[in-house]
This record gives sequence, C-alpha cells and structure tokens, in this order.
Amino acid sequence: LEKKLPADVVRRALDFKSQGTQCYKDKKYREAIGKYHRALLEIKGLCRVLGDPDTSSKSPSSLLPTISKSSTLTDEQKGAMENAELECYNSLAACLLQMELVNYERVKEYCLKVLLKEGKNFKALYRSGVAYYHLGDFQKALYYLKESHKQEPSGQRSCRQASLQFLISTSG
Repeated sequence: LEKKLPADVVRRALDFKSQGTQCYKDKKYREAIGKYHRALLEIKGLCRVLGDPDTSSKSPSSLLPTISKSSTLTDEQKGAMENAELECYNSLAACLLQMELVNYERVKEYCLKVLLKEGKNFKALYRSGVAYYHLGDFQKALYYLKESHKQEPSGQRSCRQASLQFLISTSG
C-alpha cells in the first residue's frame, strides 16, 4: 500500500473541488456532485493518513477536529482543507437544488454541516430555508430565511429579497 503524502492529498482534494466548481458553472450538476464527493473522500482519506483510526465510524462532519490537531500539515494546509470541506458541502447543496428531483433532506443535511462550523454562512442559511420550506417545516424555513436575510451581502438583494418579503408577509 503506497503511503500518501498529506500534501498530495491536499492538492488532489483541492483539484477535485475546483473541477466540481467548473462543472457547476457549466451546468453539469451531476458531474459536479461526483467531483465534490471525490474531494470529500480525499479529505476523509487525509484524516486516515494522519492517523485517526476512528474516522470510519464517524460521520463526515467530524473530519475537521482530526485535521486541526494534526502536526503533519501546515496551518495553511489545514485552513485550505477546512474551507474545502465546507465549500464542498455548500456546493453539493447548490447542485442538488438544480436537479430535476430535489432531495431536500440531503440539501438540509449538507447545509447544516456548513452551519455547524460557520453559523453565519449566507448561502447555507438561505438553502436551509429553501429545504425546510419544501420539507413542509415552515417555522424553520422562516427562521433560516430571515437569518440569511441578515447575513446577505448587500449586492445580492434583488430577487431573493422579493421572495423573502413574500414569505414573511404571507406568514401572518
């Protein structure tokens, strides 16, 4: 079994992530999902390389502690991996929302993984709201959409704002 160098794994994970981003831009959502999953697998593999034997039994959301404890990676690499993981989950949610049959349960799951680490992540808040809305949990949908509204970068407030205003005004 060849020994993988952490730096190579980092590079591969980031490669898959950027390939995923390119596929998403090209509207090849299914392909993008595959690339993001590959990136996450590389990150998961990195935890195994770094000697946490426990990763197999844990859910992917617990990858980050292993990476941040590692002394094998530079701080820069650790930061890159943590960001890559969150971006992959966020992008996976975005891809799923573009599919013909949307798995809102999965969208919610991916967004909540992002929000665990970055509670003010605008896109994850907004997508969680959309997912909860379609899952029929209107209280939570409203909560996440209002939260996303607070976090929204000011340049993006056109069409989303209109849909949010409509939701808020019709919710009583």
